[in-house]
Amino acid sequence: MAALYEDISGSRYLSSSISSLSASRQQSSQIAKAYRQAAQLFLTRRLPEALSTIEPIISAPTADPNDSTSSDLAGYAPVATASRGTRVKVWSFYLTFLNSVVELGAEEGKHAFGSARWKALVSKCRDGSVWDEVVRDGYAGVEGDVDADVVVNLSTLLLTHSPSQRLNQSKLETYLSATAHPTFDISSHLSSPSYARRKSATNGTDTPRDLNTRIKLLELYTLHVLPRNDEWDYAREFIGMSEVLDDERKEAFLLALHSLKEEKEDAEKREEKLRQQQMEQMEERRRESELKRAEMARVEVEKRKQDEARKQTERVSDRNSRDGGSGRGDADARDERGLRQPKPTPRRTPAKKPSTPPPGLYNRVGGLFAAIQKVIADSAKQMTSNPLAFLRTLLFLIAFSIAFGRRDLRERIMRLVRQAVDKVRRTVGMGVKVSYI
Repeated sequence: MAALYEDISGSRYLSSSISSLSASRQQSSQIAKAYRQAAQLFLTRRLPEALSTIEPIISAPTADPNDSTSSDLAGYAPVATASRGTRVKVWSFYLTFLNSVVELGAEEGKHAFGSARWKALVSKCRDGSVWDEVVRDGYAGVEGDVDADVVVNLSTLLLTHSPSQRLNQSKLETYLSATAHPTFDISSHLSSPSYARRKSATNGTDTPRDLNTRIKLLELYTLHVLPRNDEWDYAREFIGMSEVLDDERKEAFLLALHSLKEEKEDAEKREEKLRQQQMEQMEERRRESELKRAEMARVEVEKRKQDEARKQTERVSDRNSRDGGSGRGDADARDERGLRQPKPTPRRTPAKKPSTPPPGLYNRVGGLFAAIQKVIADSAKQMTSNPLAFLRTLLFLIAFSIAFGRRDLRERIMRLVRQAVDKVRRTVGMGVKVSYI
């Protein structure tokens, strides 16, 4: 009876194992198919369709209270039970997809996913919640079970888009500590969906691939994350105390860390110098502005003074002109009144000035010939420069000589000259009399 019971139990366990294996194979096939479809959609830039295709295999399904067979795996995503290679591919694709979504930008991202959905996807990368999502849904909340390649991609994503690297540093330290010193919680170990593929209690360097991945993690941690948090001394100590790195790699890491620190210090010096130059330029522009304002104020003051002086001069000039005009008006009025009144008979007549005798004929002829001589001299001087003018002068002299040779014409000219001289003499005499009166 006992043997029959054992046979029945063994057959039930075998049938359950066979059905579980067939279901696992079917689920792995579905995961691989969904991954290929999502990758194809991603390559054709159909990002919303790619997200809707990959989400069912990376999100934990809702537990069905009526289904007792799925209660053990209800809290995990389907990808949690897949093989290591499939898990790494799926999670690496998802993280690459999130990086592309962030790089879309606000306008294009909101147009593709909607404002709320795009902001939720971006916030996963910036606040680091994507790390918790991967650990919770894909690895049953066990930090040490996360594949090293996935950790590398998570750290790189946060390093690129997270404004603060404190969370990245904390997550890497937790993972490195968990893999270097694994826990021995048997209940958690048996309940984990990765029980069949749980790594042994080592530091994660069983194979050359694991060693390279571990070195990549140490590189991210010591040469990128810690320097972003200004943990230079701690990074140097961590490299020196690492059991994974050999002496050659330690030296290479220390040299790289030193170079990064020098580059940062040089960049800070350049920024400080640039900031100082900008401050000096701003100060120089401020001084120039003050000088310009002072110069403009000085010019304005001088202009105002000149305007005041000109106005003062004009007022003085106007006052003098009014005073002079009134004085002259009074004098004219007095003269006019004096002319209107009968003049008294003068007691004594002033003596007349002796008139100047007219010049003699000899003086007139001498002046005439002197003028002719001057004209001839000027004509000779300008002969070479202007022959036409010389010719006109010569013709004038000939005509003058011919005209002066006639006696009646000469007498007429002399008479006209004497009359003109007499008129001038009478005019001058009248002017002298008026001035005297």
